[in-house]
Amino acid sequence: MRELTKGSPAKVIMTFALPIIFGNLLQQLYNLADGKIVSTYVGTQAFAAVGATAVIANLIIGFVNGVTQGFGIPISRCFGAGDYKNMRRYVAGSFIMTVAMTLILTVGALLGIEGLLHILDTPADIMEEALQYIRIIIMGTAFISLYNYSANILRAVGESRIPLLCLAVAVILNIFLDILFVHTFSMGLRGAAHATNIAQCIAGVLCMAYLLFRFRELVPKGQEWQVQRRKYQEMTIFGISLGMMSCFVSIGTVIFQTAVNRLGTKIVTAHIAARRIEELTNVPMLCTGMAMTTYASQNLGAGQPERIRQGLRQSVAVAVGYGVLAGLVLIFGGRTLSMIFVSKSSADVLDASAKYLRCMGYFYWSLGILNVTRMVTQGLGHSGRAFFSGVMEMIARTIVSLGFVEAFGYTAICFADQTAWIAACCYIAPTCLYCLKKITI
Repeated sequence: MRELTKGSPAKVIMTFALPIIFGNLLQQLYNLADGKIVSTYVGTQAFAAVGATAVIANLIIGFVNGVTQGFGIPISRCFGAGDYKNMRRYVAGSFIMTVAMTLILTVGALLGIEGLLHILDTPADIMEEALQYIRIIIMGTAFISLYNYSANILRAVGESRIPLLCLAVAVILNIFLDILFVHTFSMGLRGAAHATNIAQCIAGVLCMAYLLFRFRELVPKGQEWQVQRRKYQEMTIFGISLGMMSCFVSIGTVIFQTAVNRLGTKIVTAHIAARRIEELTNVPMLCTGMAMTTYASQNLGAGQPERIRQGLRQSVAVAVGYGVLAGLVLIFGGRTLSMIFVSKSSADVLDASAKYLRCMGYFYWSLGILNVTRMVTQGLGHSGRAFFSGVMEMIARTIVSLGFVEAFGYTAICFADQTAWIAACCYIAPTCLYCLKKITI
């Protein structure tokens, strides 16, 4: 376990954040490899089918990760305060609530997925493959929950390296199974989906095993498993707010995807390629924000508000600096990067993908401010305020999708994300500063 309450703020934040960054980069690199394997051995249409369901898969994964990360906030606070007994009570409660959430989410998603794909106006020529793929992914929700629960409990007490190592093993296995199932056994998209579930299961089992056998201080004992209403209410607020915040952001993206789908398969393919690249370059900013949740929570528990302010200033500077550099890469290198997924012969698809990345690059720095200030606000316990920033993102994307795409076509699509980021930033950045000012010890 690692305390984030001592030492240089920038150093401890980045030391804690780097394994999370590398873990997410591994996951994104796997997504790149997965897309390449599917498009090479199954075809461009299959690649489009996977991409058309990506918003739904991200909705599920984002919700599970958000909820379990929210459960980790009171665990971090208790760890920072040295209150290990209550820390274990929160660990027990978060496990019970994660199991319940997983059952409800799996059943609900399986029942509603076909209707959702129709609502999204998924092109008819990829509907059957998309439905086949996403149903298998949904059946693996328990594996997603197992990994995210274990990983976020470990991160809550400052251990971010082990989740990275478990994920690294899973990613390597996933790529191997992808080639085996998709190419060697000719299982098509079913093979890719099964490979993902098996690898996710391995990651979850490894992470949970490490938690149980090496971090005995985290394992609840006897009466610590008893339900305490106040603690469950607190975890529900933190977990649901973070999960729903991710969910609202994804819902805005789902509505946005509907507008993209209506523009045809070529635009869908271009958008998928661009989004995969954006998701990869976004990882350092996203993970710096994730690290700040634990940092803020631990230091709040330790009664060090000034240290939180120092960490906020330094992490925003790092995230914005990275956002400027990454934005330049997207502006000038978007077309070249798009060739990872799109052949040179598909010039119109490449042009559309490059345009999306170029427009995004101009405002990429704002995403650094958004990720850090939102997660600090959440770590300080103001879950409702952090949640509302996700609502603002959803509203902004919805306005662009429903109000401007019909008139401006793909150009409106290219500016939807930036509109959402700026709108959310205008609210959450001053809100974060206000919450910090109001801390009383």
